[in-house]
Amino acid sequence: MIDRLTPPEFRQVTKVDLQKSVDQKLDNGMPLYVVNAGTQEVMKIEFIFNAGMRNREYPMVASAVNDMLDEGTASRKSMDIAEELDFYGAFIESKVTHDHAIFTLWTLNKYLDESLAIVKDVLFNAAFPEEEFGIYLDNRKQKFIVDSDKVSTLARRRFTELLYGEHHAYGVSTKLADFSRITRNELQAFHKEFYHAGNGCILVSGNTPSDLVKKLNTHFGGAEWKRNAGIVPAITVPATTSQRENLVRKDGAIQSAIRVGKLLFNREHKDYPAMQVLNCVLGGYFGSRLMANIREDKGYTYGIGSGLASMVDGGYFYISTEVGVDVTGAALKEIYFEIEKLRNDIVPADELDLVRNYMTGVFLRSTDGPFAMADRKRALIGYNLGYDYYDRYLETIRTVSAQELRELAQKHWGKEELIELVAGEKK
Repeated sequence: MIDRLTPPEFRQVTKVDLQKSVDQKLDNGMPLYVVNAGTQEVMKIEFIFNAGMRNREYPMVASAVNDMLDEGTASRKSMDIAEELDFYGAFIESKVTHDHAIFTLWTLNKYLDESLAIVKDVLFNAAFPEEEFGIYLDNRKQKFIVDSDKVSTLARRRFTELLYGEHHAYGVSTKLADFSRITRNELQAFHKEFYHAGNGCILVSGNTPSDLVKKLNTHFGGAEWKRNAGIVPAITVPATTSQRENLVRKDGAIQSAIRVGKLLFNREHKDYPAMQVLNCVLGGYFGSRLMANIREDKGYTYGIGSGLASMVDGGYFYISTEVGVDVTGAALKEIYFEIEKLRNDIVPADELDLVRNYMTGVFLRSTDGPFAMADRKRALIGYNLGYDYYDRYLETIRTVSAQELRELAQKHWGKEELIELVAGEKK
């Protein structure tokens, strides 16, 4: 009989046997990564292009191209694309980051050929119809205007400008004037330059059929889709503002959005895994110090958190929250108080053990299933990293000492280096 009063013995995870992708190439040289796992006859196929927002002076171009891929081709209208995919039980998603554009197909194995044929037409022959382009711009502009009234949006846009400079590939943000500058011709030119086999890769996950590579070659392995890689702009030296305290004033604001942070390294840096542990202690989970102090104890906010943003050519550390205007100054004081505690004091052993267990559990959940395992592979694309990165990550979680965390906080979180931004009012 099972003893339900005695909890199972606790065991610390020291290694995760993460299923690795099988890496190969299509006939035209396009990299193909396959995570063959799972029992259901379904697949996720991700087309990942080096076509992120860093690739144009105005980030709207990159996002508009990715958003409008399925708005019509030479032979299909947007409704045709949607109805055909629905008929085969498939659907598509798209998103753009600073570095990459990702177009994803979810499909049943038995209709793989039919689904791939539709996606091929979309990726090869996207037409960006004039009428749909006008509707898209009107909708985006209206959303931009509505969002511009939110302090969280004002803070998000301005913060990266302060970190990188308004003309840096990672700092530029959409302006209202961009909606009158962007043209359909720009979208067509961008698509031609960046969406092809020479400028991306394919990541497949799920219970893949034995003829997967053959079918992908049939649709996407031809020489007609192979061109030279698009010209990715060089990353210039960031122009971080020298003004430590910054304010985007919004008259009549009830809440203020707060951002505090600084430029940092990306996940290729040797200190990155340990910084993730340190960040988790500060504001990386619900039991963090920022949450315990500013939400639970002071009641200044519903939520506050911190994080490390990693891009291909850089990264940054940030703290983010929204508080009542009347407690903005008090909340900032508590933020710096918690940072200084980590710079001066050792993290207690029981707290550090809790964070170790939490981060290990989160990682285990993030490897559960073929699609999650594909996410772990995608996180490495663009970086000079292999799967051994995750071994080092887990080893760091398990072994990093409280003294090492304090040294990292002293090294990277000096108050004089942190950029502070308030959108709303500061009282």
